[in-house]
Amino acid sequence: MATTDEDLNQLEKDIRQLKIEYEQYFGGGRPRPPTDTVWRVEQIVKRYSEKGGQMTFGQRFRFNNLTQTYAKYQEVWRKRLKQKEEGLVQRHFGAAAKAIEAEREKAQLAAPAAGPPAGAVPPRPAQPAGFVMACSDPDRESDKVQQLYRALVEAKQKAGENTDALSLDSFTQFVRTKTQQLKEQKSCEQVEYAVTLEGGQVKLKARVKER
Repeated sequence: MATTDEDLNQLEKDIRQLKIEYEQYFGGGRPRPPTDTVWRVEQIVKRYSEKGGQMTFGQRFRFNNLTQTYAKYQEVWRKRLKQKEEGLVQRHFGAAAKAIEAEREKAQLAAPAAGPPAGAVPPRPAQPAGFVMACSDPDRESDKVQQLYRALVEAKQKAGENTDALSLDSFTQFVRTKTQQLKEQKSCEQVEYAVTLEGGQVKLKARVKER
C-alpha cells in the first residue's frame, strides 16, 4: 500500500499529466477528454479529504496546495469545455482559414495554364486573416486570452508546426507583459493581438489598438 507521501507525489504527477492531456484535447490531439486521469485525481483527493487528520502538517499543507491548483484548473477546463460544446472554437480562426483556402483553390483552378501576360505583376496570395483580439487587462479578460491561445495553437497545428512548447500559463504571462509594455510605451488603452500566416509560418502580432 502506498504511503501518504507517495500518494501526494502521484497526485502532483497526475495533475500535471491532466493539464497536458486537456491541452491536447482542446488542441485537437485527443478525441475525448482525459476522464481516466480525472478519475485517478478525484479518488486521491476524496481519500485524503476524508482523513486529513492523519497527515502531518507538511503533508496537509502540500495536499491543500495541490487541491487548490486542481480546483483552479478545473474552472478553466469547465469554461473551455463549455465553449467547445457551444462551437466557439470553430468559429474563429478555423472557419476563416478554411473559407480563404477554398477561395484560393477555386482561383487557382480558374487561372489559365499559360500563366500571366509578360510584364504583369502576379497577385499576392491571400493570407488568412486569422483571429484578432483587443485586450486592455489580461487578468480581467482571461476568456479573451484563452481564445487567443487556442486560435494560435489551432493555426500552428493546421500549418504543421509543433505546439509542444506552448502552454496557457506561459502564454498568459507573455500577453500580460506585452500588453503592459505597449500601454506604457504608446500611452494607449488597448493592445490588439492578431494571429497571422506569413510565408507559411504562423505569427502572433501585437499592435496598438486604433480608436
